[in-house]
Amino acid sequence: MENHISTAASSILLAGLLALLFTGFHLKECDGARVRPQEPTNTRFIRTSCSATKYPILCFNSLSSYASTIQNSPMKLAHAALSVSLSTARSTSTMMSRMCTAGRMKPREVAAVSDCMENLGDSVDELQESLAEMAHMRGKNMGLTINDIQTWVSAALTDDDTCMDGFAGNAMNGEVKNAVRGHVVKVARLTSNALALINALSSTQFSP
Repeated sequence: MENHISTAASSILLAGLLALLFTGFHLKECDGARVRPQEPTNTRFIRTSCSATKYPILCFNSLSSYASTIQNSPMKLAHAALSVSLSTARSTSTMMSRMCTAGRMKPREVAAVSDCMENLGDSVDELQESLAEMAHMRGKNMGLTINDIQTWVSAALTDDDTCMDGFAGNAMNGEVKNAVRGHVVKVARLTSNALALINALSSTQFSP
């Protein structure tokens, strides 16, 4: 009889312990779900849009700080991407100008950097034209305006790529080449991302 009571008591105790463990585990799961931060809608919009670009991480990192301005607007997103690309192209051109005037480069290196700066200057002009065109993206001529913007940005991307042509081969100083290449590659990638977002904007505006 005592053994029977002891067995029953043990069973009740075990069931109680299991119930407490289950409840604690369940509360922990709910707790974790409650405290896990949820990404804001506007930030998620940028992340999703950037996933369609060639360099999505760079795209998100360069645009996420503008989330409150962009909200969920493809137009504002494309405008921000162009602005970031233009700003980076300008700062890169300034950096190369300082390299030329520092007097530490060989004549061939100065010539290559100068040619690169000329291409980058064209890219800056084309990105400025693109941003100016975005102010006219309304009404019946929107399709033509987007086509013009795509043409300007594509030309800017070509100039970014051409910028590096003078640095081909092994005769160029490795430090100079790497310093310029790192900055110009970033400009080119930002411009590529901007073009992708503009192409996506075109699809959004004229999708059936």
